[in-house]
Amino acid sequence: MEYTKTNAETIDRWIDEGWEWGVPIDHETYLQALDGNWQIKLTPIKPVPRRWCGDLRGKRVLGLAAGGGQQMPILTAAGAICTVLDYSEKQLESEQLVASQEGYEIDIVRADMTKLFPFADSTFDLIVHPVSNCYIRDVTHVWAECARVLKPGGLLLAGLDNGFNYLFFDEDESHVTGSLPFDPLEDPAKMAMLQKEDAGVQFSHSIEEQIGGQLRAGFRLLDVYDDTNGSGFLCEHGVPCFWATLARLYKPTSPIGGPGHSDRLSTCRDEQDPFFVKE
Repeated sequence: MEYTKTNAETIDRWIDEGWEWGVPIDHETYLQALDGNWQIKLTPIKPVPRRWCGDLRGKRVLGLAAGGGQQMPILTAAGAICTVLDYSEKQLESEQLVASQEGYEIDIVRADMTKLFPFADSTFDLIVHPVSNCYIRDVTHVWAECARVLKPGGLLLAGLDNGFNYLFFDEDESHVTGSLPFDPLEDPAKMAMLQKEDAGVQFSHSIEEQIGGQLRAGFRLLDVYDDTNGSGFLCEHGVPCFWATLARLYKPTSPIGGPGHSDRLSTCRDEQDPFFVKE
């Protein structure tokens, strides 16, 4: 089963139906970004702290599974040189639409992020990865590829689904009907639940996969926040269903726990880092 192709086709269909994450920004929002008044999101509600992005002027930014004409136009207006990779044709059409309307250039790449990224090593200064790896089975590969295409010291901004949503599939979300881990390729009943909701093929991922996977790929976690669905039963009860992480790439020469590795990560400390806290 080519589940990533199924997901691309599903998202294209959602966009035709008015999916909020497929609606590109308008001209006024772009003009405000040019004036320095902007924000982006990795998760449904909370905006990314501006300090996470730093000075974007001249920085090479990859929008990973970030099509839709929402983040990339704003980051371009802030001075970044942007590339967007997505597998949904309609998400990429939105990117081209905004770029054409506003008169800027962006490198648009249609590719499946479960494969090798079509970029050279150490290409980007920053990766923006909104919630999307819930549509792929293996996130370890994604973190490894992010580490490969980022320059040493580069930043990864990632929105992560923590899996709570996969416990609730009834219409009012008032009781648990699912279980974790959620892998429809292993469980036909879970695939049937997704098909009933026209939800494509989705997967839960643990904290070991999501954050531990970043650390094992050579990233150092700098900051984190959580977020809700924005509406519904879980939101009303204050359940955080998403995490957003900021991590810097250090590419340690020894694996965690291996010879030469310091558990205190002393080789990763940099007092010029705005997130460095001196002990």
